[in-house]
Amino acid sequence: MDYEKDLSPQLLKKLNDLRDYLKELGSLAIGYSAGVDSTFMLAVAQEVLGDKVIAVTNTDASVPEREIEEAKRFCEQRGIKHVVCKVDPLQDERYRKNGPDRCYFCKHGIFSEIKKIARENGIEYIAEGSNMDDLGDYRPGLRAVEELEVKSPLRQAGLYKADIRDISKAMGLPTWSKPAYACLASRFVYGEEITQEKLNMIDKAEQFLIKHGFYEERVRMHGNIARIEVPTKDIARLAADDIREAVYEEFKKIGFMFVTLDMLGYKLGSMNATIKK
Repeated sequence: MDYEKDLSPQLLKKLNDLRDYLKELGSLAIGYSAGVDSTFMLAVAQEVLGDKVIAVTNTDASVPEREIEEAKRFCEQRGIKHVVCKVDPLQDERYRKNGPDRCYFCKHGIFSEIKKIARENGIEYIAEGSNMDDLGDYRPGLRAVEELEVKSPLRQAGLYKADIRDISKAMGLPTWSKPAYACLASRFVYGEEITQEKLNMIDKAEQFLIKHGFYEERVRMHGNIARIEVPTKDIARLAADDIREAVYEEFKKIGFMFVTLDMLGYKLGSMNATIKK
C-alpha cells in the first residue's frame, strides 16, 4: 500500500499485526458507528477480507442521525455491505434506570443482534472497535463483549487512539481528526432515568453547539440543568456575550431550566467521576 511509506516502523508493525489477525478470522461483521476506531478497522478489514466483511450499524434514540448518515455514506463510497438494525435499549428497564452498568445492557442487546445478522450473512465472527486506551476507563460494555465472544482486533494489535489517528491520516480516511464520540446516554448523571424526550433534548442542544463551531463538546444532563463541556481553548469563545446568550436562549427553548459551563473543560467520560469506588 502506498500509504505505508508514511508510517513509522512501530506503526507499520501494529498495522501488519492487525492485518494478520483479521486474515486469521476469515470473515467478520463489524459493529460500525462511523467513529475513528470502527472506521479504521472497517477500512483495514476490507483491504484484507474484501467482501467477507460487513458493517452493522444500530440506530436508536441515543445515536444522532448525523452519525447514521456518515456510516451509510462511508460504506456506500467503499462498496461495503452495510446492514442498519434497530435494537432499542429503552425497552430494557435496567437501561432506563441508568445505573453504572447501563452500558452492559445496551451492548449485550446490540451485539446479540449483530451476532444474529452475522449468521444470516454467513459471517463467522463479530468485532467491536475498542482500543488500548479504553482499558484505562470504566467500560462495563466490555463485559458484554467478553460474554458474547466479540473480537476486539484493535486491542489485539496493541493499537492506541493516537496510533489509529496517525494511520487513518496516512490512509486518507475522513475520520482521522474526528472528535471522540460516545452515545447520548453517556450524558446523564448515573441514576437519572433515560427517556426518549431527554435524549432528544441532548441531541438538539449538541447539534446547536456543533452548528456554532464547537465540534468537540458534551452537554451533560443533571435534572433540569445542562452542563456544557468544551475544550479549555473554547471556553472563552463560548462565554462571549453573543454566543453565551444565544446558547442560553436555545437551551431554554429545548427545555432546560438552567445552563452552565464547566470551568474545567471537556473531559471524556466525566460522568464516571460520580461512581463510588
